[in-house]
Amino acid sequence: MVTVYRVAGIVGSLRAGSYNRALFRAAVSLLPERLQIVEAPILDVPLFNQDVEDAGDPPAVAGMRQAIESADGVLIFCPEYNAGIPGVLKNALDWASRAHDRQRVLSEKPVGIMGASDGRFGTMRSQLGMRALLSHLGMRMMPKPDVMIAQVETLVDDHGNLTDEKTRERIRDHLVAFHRWIDVFATAEPGKE
Repeated sequence: MVTVYRVAGIVGSLRAGSYNRALFRAAVSLLPERLQIVEAPILDVPLFNQDVEDAGDPPAVAGMRQAIESADGVLIFCPEYNAGIPGVLKNALDWASRAHDRQRVLSEKPVGIMGASDGRFGTMRSQLGMRALLSHLGMRMMPKPDVMIAQVETLVDDHGNLTDEKTRERIRDHLVAFHRWIDVFATAEPGKE
């Protein structure tokens, strides 16, 4: 029997017409039957502030954390801003990484990264930074395949949908590999199928 895994998707851009939002939508449409994806929304996550945290997680943070905690893995759709990780994405991960008196929701969680950019390098530089950050947080980073989509504006239609078939195939391959990646850790843990 093939296990169906639940994945939390984090879109690292707040813009409604974001290329990484288009990438997320494409991933949702290409999911293999054995993966389900639920967005862990970051739109209303406030700037991290320990004074706010000490009073209890704001509702947007609690919702994001719950989506991550209930997932078997995390897929991050990572833009590149000024050759690095977008501030809103780093901020969301800062909130999610905090433990308080509860378990760390990111630690030991399988994670994959995809990214799209209108630049020539795709999201290579932001993904390098993201890999270092996620490794530091103790997440289980999927090493391959990479999805770093360059010059994405040439690959979407007038409605912002990712239509390039070669790119869609790369996304599909990434999702199939991510299922296998989650499975490696789920089957190694007692009590998991």
